[in-house]
Amino acid sequence: MRLSSTIVGILLVVPVQVLAGTEFVARVLTVHEGDHLTIHYQERNQTVALRDVDCPELKQPYGKQAKHAAAAYLANRDVLVRELKKDQRGRMTADILLTDGRNIAHELVKEGLAWVQPGEVHDPVLKDMEELARASKHGLWSEPDPIPPWKWKPPQPARRN
Repeated sequence: MRLSSTIVGILLVVPVQVLAGTEFVARVLTVHEGDHLTIHYQERNQTVALRDVDCPELKQPYGKQAKHAAAAYLANRDVLVRELKKDQRGRMTADILLTDGRNIAHELVKEGLAWVQPGEVHDPVLKDMEELARASKHGLWSEPDPIPPWKWKPPQPARRN
């Protein structure tokens, strides 16, 4: 019994570990927010966050635009998923590439619909793209003082006494 439980546990863990460091094709089923989507591959669904970027929350300025832009690029399309793995927060993250080779995170940052996450990034080109979007005042950078999603707090409804 103990050996069979161990084998089953290993088989459940192996698919994600095997995919880390590899590329595979998946179908995008749902775009939840600009930087979160559900993909289908190997007969299963997986929610994935785009690596190194953070789009505004849906209730923030440009949050819905980020979702709509991501959906226009990705919804119901096949994509190339690269480096699917868990990040330090326990989320599954990946680079998502369009069939023409463009990285969706690059496109969202260039359009001013995503921040590059603070700290170390896997793709240093993203920081240059963000600076260009800021300088050009694209998207959220047209706002006088855009608040990144990791600092944003949703408005609280007024209390009634």
